[in-house]
Amino acid sequence: METVIVTQIKSSIGIKKGQKLTLAALGLRRTGQQRKHTLTPQVKGMIYDVQHLVRVEKA
Repeated sequence: METVIVTQIKSSIGIKKGQKLTLAALGLRRTGQQRKHTLTPQVKGMIYDVQHLVRVEKA
């Protein structure tokens, strides 16, 4: 499996509740925070939902 680093680049203030929960599920709480994830179909879906708030890089 491929590993990616997900970085939150925009604030979660004023976004929909579902998107806030998705950020929390990815382990992101504040702007600039990074988490490393294995790229599974579930993680791909979460990243797709909040793609305007995060940046994804290959690890």
